[in-house]
Amino acid sequence: MSRFLLVASLALMTLPLSAGEYLNGITWQAPPVVTPGETNAAPPSDAIVLFDGTDMSKWKNGENWPVADGVVTVGKGQIVTKDEFGDCQVHIEWSAPNPPTGNGQGRGNSGLFLMGTYEIQILDSFQADTYHDGQAGAIYKQTPPMANAMRAPGQWNTYDIIWTAPRFNEDGSLKSPAYITAIHNGVVIQHHFELLGDTPYHRPPAYKAHPPKGPISIQDHGNPVRFRNIWVRELSPASGEQTRKPYIRDGQKETPIE
Repeated sequence: MSRFLLVASLALMTLPLSAGEYLNGITWQAPPVVTPGETNAAPPSDAIVLFDGTDMSKWKNGENWPVADGVVTVGKGQIVTKDEFGDCQVHIEWSAPNPPTGNGQGRGNSGLFLMGTYEIQILDSFQADTYHDGQAGAIYKQTPPMANAMRAPGQWNTYDIIWTAPRFNEDGSLKSPAYITAIHNGVVIQHHFELLGDTPYHRPPAYKAHPPKGPISIQDHGNPVRFRNIWVRELSPASGEQTRKPYIRDGQKETPIE
């Protein structure tokens, strides 16, 4: 093959097979405008603020957890949100007691429960030993976190959680499981993990049908864990309608994709 033919052949190989544009035929609704917070930790404009440092009015039993200097400390009994949520984004900041006391599960223990049922563990796991599926960031008794991203006792930790609620059929059987993605101090520790069910200590996990929304709760495990800046965003998928079949548009020519 001559050099001219070789160059021409290579040029043809780099040309696009079609100059047309693929269009999926969906008419999309405009995404809602959400104003982000001034920092990544600050609540965006559509967030439901569960604790802003002033009071615990958004929580059942909140009056039994003391608030001081913009921080709430574990008090007597668990707290449960008055509002309920399905698919959601949760932001929460927490700090293990300093100086640390206790060992294993007795060191800075609490827990965040999605829908009041599914726990991501809160624990002082900084240079401390316990069972891996019970350390900070674990989905309790189901999987350890992908990494131990703990800060030292007394410093602030952040969880940013994306929660997909389970779905149930009318007969109570599981239609689709729950999924969780969690970021701990900027480190991904759970990546679209599929939950096996609830997160008890005394038996295997199992799903039991419940409503599509449920409360967020925080555990009292007898340790003075502190919390601040708690907010949640309800999540809805992008919305659109298939108004025509997908097609390729090339100038004035439209070719349907069957």
